[in-house]
Amino acid sequence: MTVIDTRPVFYIIGALLSVLAVAMLVPMTVDLAVGNPDWMVFAIAFALTLFFGVQFMLANRMDWMSLNLRQAFLLTALAWIIVCAFAAVPFMVSQIKLSAADAYFEAMSALTTTGSTVISGLDRLPPGLLLWRSLLQWLGGIGIIGMAIAILPFLRVGGMQLFRSESSDRSDKVTPRASDLAIAVGWIYLSLTAVCTVTLAYAGMTWFDAVNHAMTAVSTGGFSTRDASVAAWNSPAIEWILVVFMMLGGMPFVRFISLAQGRAASFWRDTQIRWYVGFLAAVSFGLSAWLTLTRDMPWDEAIRHSTFNVVSVVTTTGYASIDYERWGPMASVTFFILTFVGGCTGSTSGGLKIFRFEILFIVLRSLQRRLYSPSLVIPLSYNDKPVSAEIMVSVMSFGFVYLTTVFILAFVLAFLGVDLVSALSGAATAVSNVGPGLGPVIGPVGNFATLPEAAKWALSIGMLLGRLEFFTVLVVLSPSFWRR
Repeated sequence: MTVIDTRPVFYIIGALLSVLAVAMLVPMTVDLAVGNPDWMVFAIAFALTLFFGVQFMLANRMDWMSLNLRQAFLLTALAWIIVCAFAAVPFMVSQIKLSAADAYFEAMSALTTTGSTVISGLDRLPPGLLLWRSLLQWLGGIGIIGMAIAILPFLRVGGMQLFRSESSDRSDKVTPRASDLAIAVGWIYLSLTAVCTVTLAYAGMTWFDAVNHAMTAVSTGGFSTRDASVAAWNSPAIEWILVVFMMLGGMPFVRFISLAQGRAASFWRDTQIRWYVGFLAAVSFGLSAWLTLTRDMPWDEAIRHSTFNVVSVVTTTGYASIDYERWGPMASVTFFILTFVGGCTGSTSGGLKIFRFEILFIVLRSLQRRLYSPSLVIPLSYNDKPVSAEIMVSVMSFGFVYLTTVFILAFVLAFLGVDLVSALSGAATAVSNVGPGLGPVIGPVGNFATLPEAAKWALSIGMLLGRLEFFTVLVVLSPSFWRR
């Protein structure tokens, strides 16, 4: 049996904890500036997180650092679990004093950019805690992009090998993309956040609210500074601005590099982007027409609310501009289905992802043609890349595990006493990393605070599994993984 060398894994986790510790200085400074005593909470959490981060790095320092496939699986799973534990500390020791289950749920929801919350009274919360929630989602978003373009393609998770770089190492060594690509993506992420902040402030938000919502829109996280979410402003300008940046957050970030280099044609040639934009436009238009015809809603109001909430759910952001459950059962079912869709791969969004629907459509079309032409040879391609049998099996396996996880989690929630609507929609929204569910408890105007603590732990696991594309965690839990 080959023992896994965990030193590089814990060294990188130590580096991530050190970054998290430095991030805690931001809300600490904000609370200190306004005279809120919670600044000491972040000071203590900073010292604790930095201590363990540095200890991990010193205890696991190596002359040469590289990751093989097994180490990459272990790192991807452990990093999110451990970082979430330390990110939860400020929620536990601050003035809101969340329980361990609530604090870990909130931290996991933030770092996985899910957006579900157990905190009420956001309007009265100290600015440091509000900023911490948004900052966690922003950091989680850039971490998800890095994982999607640098790690998951090499782990061959859910068909992600389609997105390997031409210049990437294809051996057993898992290495990140070139440094210039990482820097470019980082600058794009930061630039989108800055532009979103300025436009939201110009549209009527305070600078503090604008910064928070910019971070949670670009990261498609959905945390707000108000209990009523974006509906608190009742501003068409703010909602349309957020629609634009939620859509951008759900697009492949590497494609923005093409735009920055003046190659707009290559951006639009990506079939995933065309499907994504077309799907959002079609569903938004259809829902707005239905609202106008059946609910006597003015067309401008119908197109605004339908577009905002459709984009919010499909990109797995989770903002709400209105309680769309009041539109009736048809709207509730529509939004429940949209929970599963997701944005593009290489973005901050969750869900099944548009590219997997494309692959399934290609496979189904091929099978249909072979029914009446059995000898016909049909080459399958996606974005001018051949789609192998391995990729097709990977995508279909991912879909099966995805739906199975939703049903198992829904069963667990129902077993714990959660009502049917909340159990099913809560499981779907956790695994898809969307945020709000359906029903009076966890719907767009509710939160998860009243659920049993065991249910919150189960939902935290669901959020982690969905964010890490399932197989990353399931492989590590397999006994054969450790026996190799």
